[in-house]
Amino acid sequence: MADPPCRFYCGLPLITDEGYALGTLCVLDFEPRELSFEQIESLRRLSRQVLSQLELRRKLIEYDQTIRELDQARREAAAEKARAEELLDNILPAPIADELKKNGKVQPKYTRSATILFADFQGFTLLAERMEPAALVGLLDRYFTAFDDIVARYGLEKLKTVGDAYMAVGGVPATDRRHPIDACLVALEMQATVARIKSQSEKMRLPALELRVGIHTGPVISGVVGNRRFTFDIWGDAVNIASFMEARGVAGRINVSETVAGHVKALFELEPRGSIEAKHERSHEMFFLNRLKSEFSRNPDGGLPNEDFAAQYNRLAGFGTARVLDYATASPEE
Repeated sequence: MADPPCRFYCGLPLITDEGYALGTLCVLDFEPRELSFEQIESLRRLSRQVLSQLELRRKLIEYDQTIRELDQARREAAAEKARAEELLDNILPAPIADELKKNGKVQPKYTRSATILFADFQGFTLLAERMEPAALVGLLDRYFTAFDDIVARYGLEKLKTVGDAYMAVGGVPATDRRHPIDACLVALEMQATVARIKSQSEKMRLPALELRVGIHTGPVISGVVGNRRFTFDIWGDAVNIASFMEARGVAGRINVSETVAGHVKALFELEPRGSIEAKHERSHEMFFLNRLKSEFSRNPDGGLPNEDFAAQYNRLAGFGTARVLDYATASPEE
């Protein structure tokens, strides 16, 4: 049976203020009708209400989409900030990075006593001319990665590498009295690491390097330079003297200044080298740092401190036992 025919139709277009047609509000009936003025006005008001509801729904959908996009942007910004802060923490000492994040700059600091360590490899330039780039970078990375671990373990700060040269400092930015001793422990462990790698390389007939280390203690100024790539660095005559110690050193040996020798002579065996002249008619007393004194060492080569070392270290550094006992109970690396 057919549906009864529609005998009445009234339609009002739904058009937005921007002129977009959304549809039509329709009134149907199976009986013929004639609408009064009031009924027509009521339908107009109803069409406006329908249009308003449709517009409200559209805006809610757009608002919800905007909220989702803002949340996503917020998450991405937070992740980007975390990556930037992680990178900053990797290239700057933690207190310096915190100050830079908090204030947008780092106040330069004068430190009355810091210990600067320079190390480089003898024969690196000639080796670089013969090796493939990837092999050369891989070799340096092996050494410098090991140095980074050693420096961090003894509380020094790595400053930079330039070519085959490695630079670190103790007593900056955190000040203490132990940095000359820590720098000497770092140098001895660097020396042992290089010797171990050299032995392994020679067995496999691979290139190996010999390390030359110079250490000096003196006043420095520290700060951060640059605004695109931040660099934490130190300046002062003490830096120049430490560089001179390294330059006048001998491959496979650790060369220290008279100042360093005065701080560490109670714990380490030192070999006097006499006075060596530098620029401007200045001369510097130098010493080879050979090893820990036998009474402070757990092994014959003088590389590992014992508990007697910890007690003496406490007395010289003027603080508690926790950290130095880590040294005294540490195991040699494989």
